[in-house]
Amino acid sequence: MASTPLSRRMATLIGFSAVLLWSLLAVLTAASGTMPALQLMAISFGIGGLFLLVLRPGSIRAMRQPWPVWLLGVGGLFGYHFCYFLALRSAPPVEAGLINYLWPLLIVLFSALLPGEKLKPVHIIGAIIAFSGAILVVTRGQGFGFDPRYGLGYFAALVAAVSWGVYSVLSRRFAAVSSDAITGFCLGTALLAGLCHFALEPTVWPDNPWQWAAAIGLGLGPVGLAFFVWDIGVKQGDIQVLGAASYSAPLLSTLILCLAGYASFTPVLGIACLLITLGAVVAASELLFRRRAGTATAGS
Repeated sequence: MASTPLSRRMATLIGFSAVLLWSLLAVLTAASGTMPALQLMAISFGIGGLFLLVLRPGSIRAMRQPWPVWLLGVGGLFGYHFCYFLALRSAPPVEAGLINYLWPLLIVLFSALLPGEKLKPVHIIGAIIAFSGAILVVTRGQGFGFDPRYGLGYFAALVAAVSWGVYSVLSRRFAAVSSDAITGFCLGTALLAGLCHFALEPTVWPDNPWQWAAAIGLGLGPVGLAFFVWDIGVKQGDIQVLGAASYSAPLLSTLILCLAGYASFTPVLGIACLLITLGAVVAASELLFRRRAGTATAGS
């Protein structure tokens, strides 16, 4: 899949499937028990890397990359998750989550630096509308406040957001690198997370088969396959549209938590749903309606 050129629209849809998989991250993490963050990260990325290795046997050859590619791949995956977990441990989750969810907007803005990409007003407007919906999801409409005591956590969340935005945009500069290389990046991230876990955390294993199933599910979907299809999207798809549409991840995640009984649905979520959907449609308006407009012109 990764080596076959795709249409811009198809690659964007494939990339968006990563957002759908990431929406399962919260519920699977909650169901996986009380494993420390780095231990869960090591296990899930290890499973994800092995799953991709089985799914894409040719990925072994794709791992033969120069060191800048490995630095970007492992640095992006490990760096983002390490900073994100540090932020959640060092600051209130609402504020940390809100800062972290700057990354889709940063992707839209950073994409203007890419050759051949043109940042248009609809991309910025769409991303801002979607971000306002994400604010409602994260804060539950109850507002937020930043306390200087949690400066480390806020800074870690900002670094996480910037690192994922930079990783996603720079991946476009390495478009010639096969997406199969993600397999090696996942395994490298698992190794680093494991080393950090043994140095910084106690080891806590799942208590029952359901918790193991959740941890395995994390590796197969939100951690394994998700990063593979995201790589296809940012390399071959419309990266501005992907950035704005990524704001559906916190909304879908919250809705899934509601269905699973971990949270309850509120009118605020309904408003957030409308804002995020509107923002994504605005950002993707040209991609969605370009073919329709071209067909109408040809027909006339």
